[in-house]
Amino acid sequence: MTILRRLFFFVVGLFLALPLIVVAGVSVNARQTLAFPPQGFSLSWYGQIFTNAEWRNALIASLTLAASSALLALLIALPLAWFLWRRVAPWANIFQLLGVAPFTLPPVITALGLLTFWATTGFYGQAWTAVISHGIFFVTLPLVTLSLGFSAIDRSLVEAAATMGADDGKIFRTVVLSLILPYLVSGYAFAFVLSLNEYIVAYMTVGFTMETLPIKIFNALRYGYTPTMAAVTVLFLVIAAVVFGLVARFGDLPKLLGAMSDER
Repeated sequence: MTILRRLFFFVVGLFLALPLIVVAGVSVNARQTLAFPPQGFSLSWYGQIFTNAEWRNALIASLTLAASSALLALLIALPLAWFLWRRVAPWANIFQLLGVAPFTLPPVITALGLLTFWATTGFYGQAWTAVISHGIFFVTLPLVTLSLGFSAIDRSLVEAAATMGADDGKIFRTVVLSLILPYLVSGYAFAFVLSLNEYIVAYMTVGFTMETLPIKIFNALRYGYTPTMAAVTVLFLVIAAVVFGLVARFGDLPKLLGAMSDER
């Protein structure tokens, strides 16, 4: 049974990995073709991402948008999660519902709503509108991780600090912040990676004035296929693996996954 179970998981894993294997193979074609198996071997298409001005600018735009919007999502989620943890009341769940609503709606609905809002206010096409839009759209991710972090805190620690005269601000800085740091990091990492790969919201808000890498890929499809698109996909996978690898390496992975310690 053990051998069959391992064989089953191997087959499932191979099936899930096949699209990635094909994309990786396409990205190293020597000629401008999407053939698989690759015809020859060349890493020049990866170089195109950094040497071609259009692809390089799209990469910079994607990284800037992802880093900024993930930070904004974290700044929105942190006080909201803190409020929900401190105010244990049925009516407080309304704020949690508002926090998860953007991510639970179909992305195209959220994107159309944001498009209408920015067009009505006259700010459509500004780069910072994409940051705000992504920050709102992905706020659910750090909100969930931070809610797990706050729920794992022993309330007696907070009560002890309050008894010794610490106000809410000092309690948060000296007690709470250090305990939820792994959840802050994981929430930022999730929002960063998903923002980096997001297309619909970014296209609806700044697609005609700023090209992120996903938008650049779709725009480039109008002129034909190129292995550079596959190389960008592999680059996205590498960035995601590095980000989550660093989170797992320098953070407490069981805490990041919301696991409770044995002592509790």
